Amino acid sequence: MREKIHNQRPEPTKTYVLYPQIREHINRAIDPEARLEEACGLALAIHIDLVDSKWIKLREIRPATFIGGGLIEELGPVFAEKGIELVIVDANLSPIQQRNLEEKWNIKVIDRTGLILEIFGERASTAEGRLQVELAALQYQKSRLVRSWTHLERQRGGTSTTGGPGESQLEIDKRLIGERITRIEKDLEKVKQRRALHRKSRQKVPYPIVALVGYTNAGKSTLFNSLTKAGVMAEDMLFATLDPTMRLYKLPSGREVILSDTVGFISDLPTQLVAAFRATLEEVLEADLILHVRDSHSKNTNAQAYDVYHVLQDLGLDPTADNTLEIFNKADLLTTDARETLEETRLNKEGTLLFISALEKEGLESVNAEIDSYFDHFTTTRTFNLPASDGKALAWLHAHGNVQSIEENEALLSVTVKLGHREFSQFSQRFL
Repeated sequence: MREKIHNQRPEPTKTYVLYPQIREHINRAIDPEARLEEACGLALAIHIDLVDSKWIKLREIRPATFIGGGLIEELGPVFAEKGIELVIVDANLSPIQQRNLEEKWNIKVIDRTGLILEIFGERASTAEGRLQVELAALQYQKSRLVRSWTHLERQRGGTSTTGGPGESQLEIDKRLIGERITRIEKDLEKVKQRRALHRKSRQKVPYPIVALVGYTNAGKSTLFNSLTKAGVMAEDMLFATLDPTMRLYKLPSGREVILSDTVGFISDLPTQLVAAFRATLEEVLEADLILHVRDSHSKNTNAQAYDVYHVLQDLGLDPTADNTLEIFNKADLLTTDARETLEETRLNKEGTLLFISALEKEGLESVNAEIDSYFDHFTTTRTFNLPASDGKALAWLHAHGNVQSIEENEALLSVTVKLGHREFSQFSQRFL
């Protein structure tokens, strides 16, 4: 039911990206050129023909058209001259504003939310991801049926499937979308229940969970691949990762953790997607340690970090808690002055300062050491006297703890091991 903008024509759609910077937002530490560059990156993610782009200043938002009439008249001839077929406005437009701009310019218009939904629709690869995207897209489309259909005034008689006599096409469309939304929500509830069972299973073999979070294109997937040698898609592209990936990762110390790569956050993330991807982000809620990967080379790194923090807060997490570690990625691109500025402006003042290059595999040993150090706070050194024949108990300690020494004493093995509190409880229940 959702339009595929990029598939409307054999050739890529000629597109113009417009970022309207509102005066009241100017003091939010967002560089307009960098924001426009991000918007263009989002647009290119759906493989359009990006003809041109521009950022404009707005004193205020116009209720009917978002931008003022003078700018509308000024841009119209520009679009006509360049043969523009699609205008992407990097803002969240109301259905009326979107419809009025389309009528003024006689060109297809989509806003930031619509664009992100298009990207997510292309990238979701799992059945769950596709369901989540469809739910978000239907919720978005339902509010815009007033502009999505040209035949809204038509009335038609009803059948057993199309409704009663005189039901308008608009009413039919809304009803059908509502029914599909209900079905998807039921399917996603089943997914949520399966996730809960998987988490319950993991608790029986309690590996700590380390979740990577960060702004889109900060390098989370590159770091994930560099640490685990996994083959997760990692490209210089916004939203390269949508579906969560988890791997069992053995630290150099011998400790094993589950490393989780998650979808990248972004400013003005559509509310529909925050809700629809709640099940995916639940992996972050379950994490013992959160690694906040930052693009240290971005001019907007601090603004991006605040956006990530706000999303974490929306999920009910405290982004300044001890279990959140900031990692400054792409450090190989930084000057000495830039590093010093980041040291002064970083958000987590108490945490360890980590500069790495996931692409060049520089600084990874520091990341491993910090993960180990964090979990060391929750471990104690214990000695167990086990029967020499109890291979299962010994194997379990090797898998879930950090074995320091093993001494043979006749038919017994004296095993000294570092164990977390959860692991000690599990070992006691199973073997003691």
